Amino acid sequence: MAALLAENFKFLSLFFKSKDVVIFNGLVALGTVCSQEVFSVVAFHCPCSPARNYLYGLAAIGVPALVLFLIGMILNNHTWNLVAECRGRGVKNCTAPATYLLFGSIVGRAIVAPITWSVISLLRGEAYVCARSEFINPESLPGFPFEQGPQTLARFPCKDTPVEVLMFKDEVIRRLKYESQLIGWMLLAAIAVAVFLVKCLQRCSSPLGYHQEAYWSQYRSTESELFSRTANVHAKILAASNVKQFFGFVALDKDEKELIQENPLNEVQSSPQWNAITGVYLYREKNGIPLYSRLHKWAKGLIGNGTDLEYKETALLAV
Repeated sequence: MAALLAENFKFLSLFFKSKDVVIFNGLVALGTVCSQEVFSVVAFHCPCSPARNYLYGLAAIGVPALVLFLIGMILNNHTWNLVAECRGRGVKNCTAPATYLLFGSIVGRAIVAPITWSVISLLRGEAYVCARSEFINPESLPGFPFEQGPQTLARFPCKDTPVEVLMFKDEVIRRLKYESQLIGWMLLAAIAVAVFLVKCLQRCSSPLGYHQEAYWSQYRSTESELFSRTANVHAKILAASNVKQFFGFVALDKDEKELIQENPLNEVQSSPQWNAITGVYLYREKNGIPLYSRLHKWAKGLIGNGTDLEYKETALLAV
């Protein structure tokens, strides 16, 4: 029974690991939906004033979306790899299509949350109703008192709607929510089509087969995980060595002492070594042998020695 549970757990772990991008995007979208709900209940209050309604409605949709987009760009490691590449080497080693696909993959990750925010805001309709209420054409409302101007129309989204136009409130809100939700569904459909076309373009432009792309994705994920864990251990050993040199001793627990004994510190990596493995990397081959990362290329001694590589480019960023 224990063996069966272990096998099932291993299968689920591998499944979710292979779908990490989809799961991450799903969690981002779910978190955005929850944030939008909280914002609507706690923070959204239409000013019910001409001109202010429009600006407030646009801000309620656009400003959080912009903030989420910038956060997505900041938290994406590929953004800083691209910045490091442009600062240190430029993107002269990348063709224009590969560069555009690379930048597109970064932006694609970052727009998940803002698009979710915008679509949910439009489907709820509150911000749109607030923004557009003052622009309703009174002639489209039979029996509407024409002496009432934008000042009255702007108060339709609020509870203190004037009594003389209260009978028109439900109709106005229903119309505006219809427009808002229609725009939301159309935006969602356009995004779905765009994602499908981008995925098709990515597959068509990639020189790799499906299985090799899956292997490359697995390799990059594993390399990143091992590199992070090893860097953590290396930093701890180096810090312990420096602290011991300063104080004459270092306070370590039993596990840390065993770790230092098992992994003696031989050298500290130089800045050129760090720079060599930092930056954008597109798929490369040398004599038909794949090179899956900048670290892989460095380990083979092919960085900084002027070696010309036969390469095929693809901007698949799986991790």
